[in-house]
Amino acid sequence: MRRHFGPILLTVQLLLDVVVIVAACVIGYWFVLGLESTSKMPSLEVYRELWGLSCAVCLGVFWAFGMYRPMKSLLNVEEFKAIAKSTVVSFVVVVTLIVMLRPTTQEGGGGLYKFLVPLHDFVKLTMDPSAFSRLTLVTTFLLIGALTSISRFVSFRVIQHLYRRGVGNRNVLILGTGEIGRWLQRKFVLVPTLGLRMVGFVSQDPDEVGRPIDRSRVLGSFDDLRELVREHKIHEVFVALPESSEARLMELIERLESWGVSYRVVPRFYHLMSQRVKIENLDSIPLITRTDRREAPVARVAKAILDVAFSSLVLLATFPVFLLAAVLIKRQSTGPVFYMQTRIGRHGKPFRMFKFRTMYEHLSGDAPKPDTAEDPRVTPVGRFLRRYSLDELPQFLNVLRGEMSVVGPRPEMPFIVERYNAVDRERLRAKPGITGLWQISSNRRAAIHENLDYDLYYIENRSFLLDLVIIALTVFAVARGAGAH
Repeated sequence: MRRHFGPILLTVQLLLDVVVIVAACVIGYWFVLGLESTSKMPSLEVYRELWGLSCAVCLGVFWAFGMYRPMKSLLNVEEFKAIAKSTVVSFVVVVTLIVMLRPTTQEGGGGLYKFLVPLHDFVKLTMDPSAFSRLTLVTTFLLIGALTSISRFVSFRVIQHLYRRGVGNRNVLILGTGEIGRWLQRKFVLVPTLGLRMVGFVSQDPDEVGRPIDRSRVLGSFDDLRELVREHKIHEVFVALPESSEARLMELIERLESWGVSYRVVPRFYHLMSQRVKIENLDSIPLITRTDRREAPVARVAKAILDVAFSSLVLLATFPVFLLAAVLIKRQSTGPVFYMQTRIGRHGKPFRMFKFRTMYEHLSGDAPKPDTAEDPRVTPVGRFLRRYSLDELPQFLNVLRGEMSVVGPRPEMPFIVERYNAVDRERLRAKPGITGLWQISSNRRAAIHENLDYDLYYIENRSFLLDLVIIALTVFAVARGAGAH
């Protein structure tokens, strides 16, 4: 099962996509039929060729947008973005093909056109574009986007469950026991959905063999690498030796390639490479530089409109919740309704962040946040508010004031920001948000600054579409009651 898990998963996903696309076509047909209230039911024969074309185009575009790659992004957000993009592209391609592949004749065309007619006739469509409803076509592709998103979300959850149970996991080794190697180990443990089962470490120093490192241990030295690959049936090796010499690194890679073992290398400047960079060539010398890091004006305007519109909608819809929460907070404990705390915003500018007070006033402060629902500092109504993240609602006022955004890195307290290094300060490039990748991840119980890669990923890949995906996943997480303690 482990050996063939990838091909099996790809086959199942492909068949599931076919079922979803066909279902969207049928549902779209019957839905529009009901809206139009026609007395005579259109023949399904009219749509059969259209559905086949739509299915073929969608599968091809899905593949082109990387929706069948085995490696997933953080929380699979890239796949949801790919679904939206591929649905739009598929619609445009299908409409173009309907227009361009209609029956043709050789009459009235030039020499070049006549030359292309045989090829055109070989792939031409026999359908009449005027025979089917345009509304049906639009509705069908809206359903394809929605149903594919739902099916991929369910598939991702199923794959997560299988990986957590050890089904389909790939055995991996980490070469290197330094900081980067241990960082990789923590990721493998915290994110089982990667499908990677860490067997152990391999060290440059033979004296480290047998030494435990957290939940794993050093299985051998570099001289034992080939035997370890055979003994533990290793599928992939992660080379975490950013400080190693180029000659030594190339020697290890050459050995792995000769054994037919897949490998991934953590680059020396891995923090730089985690950002958007471009590689240029000066004769035969590769040069790395950052791409333009400024947000496009259209992107800034779109994000501002989303912030204002979404925040206004939430505040209007939850106004009764505001009133009820205020009454319960005042009845259960003395003190203000809101808890205001200084946080650091974009470019290091401090601001006062609003929250509903969920703790007894004399126990509030800058102490560590509650780790359990039974923390005695938390009031009864505070437990409910924190569980469903309702204590964060007043922060939409910060959004309307321009101090925060709906989506962005979580703002930290000043004393933490004072200890930031150059890499940590990258978080301050974006306006802080109410929600983000870290907030909807399984690692949210750890400190914000211990999961820097979530924020760096968002900052380097932020877009209007990514914000919509994160908002949708946040709504789902809140509905499940996956809030803070």
